Amino acid sequence: MDVSPSNHHHVSDPQAHAAAALLVDAFADYNARFADITRRARRRFERRDWRGAGADARARIDLYDICIRETQGRLDLLLDDRVRARALWASMRHEYEKLVASLADRELYKTWFSSLSRRQFHTPGVAPEIEFVALNREPYTEGSDAAPHRHYATDTHLPEGCEQLLADTGFAYADAADCAARLADALHARLAETGLPAIESIDVLKAVFYRERRAYLVGRLRGGHRRHPLVIALVNADGGVRVDALLTTREQVSILFGYARSYFHADIDNVGAVVAFVRALLPHKPLEELYSVLGRAKQGKTERYRRVFGHLAIHPQERLVHADGKRGMVMVVFTLRDLPVVFKLIRDRFAWPKDTVRRQVEEKYRLVFRHDRVGRLVDAQEFRHLRFPLRQIDANLREELLAECADTVTVDGDELVIGHCYVEHRLRPMDLYVREVDDEKARRAMRDYGQAIKDLAGSNIFPGDLLLKNFGISRNGRAVFYDYDELCLLGECRFRALPVLHEDDETRPLQDAVYAAPEDVFPELFVNFLGVPAPLREVLCEAHPEIFDPAWWRGVQARLRAGEYVDVPAYPDASRLAR
Repeated sequence: MDVSPSNHHHVSDPQAHAAAALLVDAFADYNARFADITRRARRRFERRDWRGAGADARARIDLYDICIRETQGRLDLLLDDRVRARALWASMRHEYEKLVASLADRELYKTWFSSLSRRQFHTPGVAPEIEFVALNREPYTEGSDAAPHRHYATDTHLPEGCEQLLADTGFAYADAADCAARLADALHARLAETGLPAIESIDVLKAVFYRERRAYLVGRLRGGHRRHPLVIALVNADGGVRVDALLTTREQVSILFGYARSYFHADIDNVGAVVAFVRALLPHKPLEELYSVLGRAKQGKTERYRRVFGHLAIHPQERLVHADGKRGMVMVVFTLRDLPVVFKLIRDRFAWPKDTVRRQVEEKYRLVFRHDRVGRLVDAQEFRHLRFPLRQIDANLREELLAECADTVTVDGDELVIGHCYVEHRLRPMDLYVREVDDEKARRAMRDYGQAIKDLAGSNIFPGDLLLKNFGISRNGRAVFYDYDELCLLGECRFRALPVLHEDDETRPLQDAVYAAPEDVFPELFVNFLGVPAPLREVLCEAHPEIFDPAWWRGVQARLRAGEYVDVPAYPDASRLAR
């Protein structure tokens, strides 16, 4: 299926050409401002200006909408009363396509045009004559070797190659020779993991990837005709920069580039070429996740739209069905049977005891979008005006959507129109997962669930609802939180110990004996709501007793208030270099 407009003859319109040129210039301006913020990451890392780095991350996320609004204002001035003329926009699209045809990353330019078109017309579904969509192909990208990278021959002397590799970054290392020697030793030790007979050469992207308080050198190992992922993690501690970890497995690098991570700051001229480079190493990674984790969230949305609706178009037997798991009180959640994405719609009314409202739920999602996700919060993309074929929607799901989400769901002919939803990567709900897998995997999941709660606390997030149904287990076995309607900043909570009950209180319900304000949290009660067999509760209590102790939570709050940073590395301790 190709929903591109037909190549009918376009009458030249000087105003359409001027408007198209304005939009090309506007995206170039946005791109330059995006790059300015991104390039500051190096200075923030070298100066250990972590507060500034956090502000930059939020500013760069907000930049797209700021620049879109500015561009809308410029279009209004140029086009005046023709700004909503569809025929003019069709001509603009034609002129714009010609202007960007020879540009690198022209897919990003096209997404920019579509963003403006959709905001101007509030298009339900797709209007191919005034926006860019092509479902029957993946977007144009360069080959993986087109990404600017450095090549290091290491078949003769690996330590020298490692020393040159580190020197080329230009960082002030605490002890460059020692870092290179330890890196070479670690690479030799990891050969068995990679399956390479020997490391003949190393390619490393010229762009350094910055996130949180680390810098990453991203590349690949070569041995024979094989290529294998390579990521070197750097930290800037007292005395200078040093190598902290070496990642050489697909699983480790996949988690680093995962949908539960915040976006990298990497100064990249040709985003498509870098996406191709990384995807060659992580072929299972969808394009939307790679574009998003490089900070191109809008392009990530475009790629996800293509994947979902391209899949529906070429698989007419596919059905949209309720997602597995317990029915949510705030959201209706549905999925595709054969594609790992979920769609989440806010209900018109929430069941008791939920006392939140739609606006508050949307604010929670905005908070997560701009927050450090530390690998424990799934990236949720916000979509508006999606159209699904009614014939591909399960009857029970259709009935619930029209009954429970009537404020945002309507039927238009043979299509269902969804006015607003969030789309996420599908995870297996943890309450189901621990009942389906063997005992060892279930125990491992419970231990990681406890670590996820502690990781989120360290990033100033309290999930609010700790039921296992609100966590999912990723393909790599990691616990990830995905239900945000009760999520809040840790500083907004008051962690209390349960009072000692007197004899006459013991027969009264707890809620009658203890007054609790909305912000009060009683960690000692967490264990009562897990809904898992006693052996799994014991595993959690043994591995992470702190999360049931209000004093621990108050201690984390005090550390955060004092400006202390709770480090949550994006890789396991086993990947760290011996010191």
